Amino acid sequence: MQIAVIGTGTPSPDESAAAETVGALLADRGAVLLCGGLGGVMEAACRGAKAHGGATVGIIPGTEGENPYVDIVVRSNMGQARNALIVASVDAVIAVGGGYGTLSEIALALKMKKEVFGVGTWTIEGVVPCAAPDEAVLRAVSAARRSRSSCSRPSPEGSS
Repeated sequence: MQIAVIGTGTPSPDESAAAETVGALLADRGAVLLCGGLGGVMEAACRGAKAHGGATVGIIPGTEGENPYVDIVVRSNMGQARNALIVASVDAVIAVGGGYGTLSEIALALKMKKEVFGVGTWTIEGVVPCAAPDEAVLRAVSAARRSRSSCSRPSPEGSS
């Protein structure tokens, strides 16, 4: 399962701590963490995931500048348009804090019918507010499992 962690590039200490916890808990549950690959919430979440043996993917807006905790870097050279790639690639989204970039990712996710769980983020229709990182992760993992089970994926045996 692939879960996005989105949020501000300039988080408060509480937002950084929440993002790092989210990353660690996602890794503990075997989820691949996708993000925008830069600093702030993205770096904190990746740091948490890596500390717990998780896999991280960063879809960066340009061709350089990824954080050191990203395993796989996708250099999109698409600017903020890369937000669509992030949310299209995941089964669920967790937003931690955030500014207008995060709001754009939330809007894209909701348009794509992806479930969004928030920790201290925008209070808008469609975003499920969570009191703590562990609640957001539990709900996102559950949503991702539902999403993956409802998709029909061809089996490897049937491919040539």
